Amino acid sequence: MSDALLLEKRGHVAILTLNNLPANTWTAESLQALIDIVHSLNDDPDVWSLVLTSASEKFFSAGADLKLFADGDRSRARDMARLFGQAFETLSQFRGVSIAAINGYAMGGGLEVALACDLRVAEEQAKMGLPEAKVGLLPCAGGTQNLTILVGEGWAKRMILCAEQVDAAKALEIGLVEEVVAKGQAFTQALALAEQACQQSPSSIAACKALIQNSRNAHYHQGYILERELFVDLFQTEDQREGVNAFLQKRKPEWKNR
Repeated sequence: MSDALLLEKRGHVAILTLNNLPANTWTAESLQALIDIVHSLNDDPDVWSLVLTSASEKFFSAGADLKLFADGDRSRARDMARLFGQAFETLSQFRGVSIAAINGYAMGGGLEVALACDLRVAEEQAKMGLPEAKVGLLPCAGGTQNLTILVGEGWAKRMILCAEQVDAAKALEIGLVEEVVAKGQAFTQALALAEQACQQSPSSIAACKALIQNSRNAHYHQGYILERELFVDLFQTEDQREGVNAFLQKRKPEWKNR
């Protein structure tokens, strides 16, 4: 693991703190650590939700350290692009609910990691952008795709082609974030959402998330078929029986994630 990423577990919630101060830039080491951490969380049946937060008061994450690309080395660029893509795709495929608590600047790869999460809570002073084209680069960790999915082609083009930064209020308006909170409250609210998700069956959550994300690259007719198949698959789990019987018995379910 890397000191740039700090992992803590509270109940069924994993908390991953970006800790590469001052600006939480990403390195090859921290990207590989993110991959390893998410894989380990997927293998842990007691982890159902994940919150990404920052140890910095000013930055959620400033993305890549541009010093890596100053010499124009294509081999390094290829390796870093692969790592960025693999890391954030792995995060996107976390089987539970992932929530980014954006407390400051989220730029370039710093916004892309938030885009890889399921939900985003931003503090009112947060600023977000994908300014890579200003320095002769482009977002290579899902930014062009995930931003377009969330905000539509028009705003994606404004933010990427015109390097337009958005504040938290605008981000909420265009659908880039799901909620805006006061300064200092992003982590608290993200944790509350994570705990709210933990009240649901983790088996159901994993299936529902897979179905929602399936709509990104499959025709909805295929989604309808897969939806019914995964519904039946849930009947192989203990959680399905527990959930239905707990409801009928008017008690709180005790999920086992199996």
